[in-house]
Amino acid sequence: MVVFLDAGCQISVEGGFRVFGRSFNPEPKLPGAAPSAPEMPPLPRSPAPAGFVPAPGSRPVSIIGSDLAIVGQRITLVCQSTLMVIGEVNGDINGDDVTIGDTGYVTGTITARSITVHGKVKGALRGETIALHPTAQIEGDVLHKNLIIAEGAKFDGRVRVAKDLSEIKPILDAVAVAAASAAP
Repeated sequence: MVVFLDAGCQISVEGGFRVFGRSFNPEPKLPGAAPSAPEMPPLPRSPAPAGFVPAPGSRPVSIIGSDLAIVGQRITLVCQSTLMVIGEVNGDINGDDVTIGDTGYVTGTITARSITVHGKVKGALRGETIALHPTAQIEGDVLHKNLIIAEGAKFDGRVRVAKDLSEIKPILDAVAVAAASAAP
């Protein structure tokens, strides 16, 4: 299953079925159409985690909050911009810039151009730049171009420098990820 997170907080899976979402542009209603279920009021936007400040003019940020757990079999999250995980993800993550917050927990492979870890990861990290902060707890292998490990970070695994950038380049197209995961 491939999950694509876009800037409008939409989560959809392969086949186009919408599992969860919040849209800021509701669909127009046609005159004479049957009444639909009552609309839910917009959800309040939670503030970004402490210490997380997007740069002015930066791309959108998708946040998996501390009250959200994404679990299942063969799940891959794809985020083309910045992803902040402060909840739990049981699956792989492909992204451009992925941050695992202090309360974040990921079981799976994270592949991104930039990976910053403050929380826990049980699985491989594959990225151009990987930064493990003092609160990071990693159980898995690291494949990188640049690696920063702060004093206090806990790491159990192997480290290897990527011989070629293709080894660590994330796939940021959800259709391509779905096709790759469906291949035998």
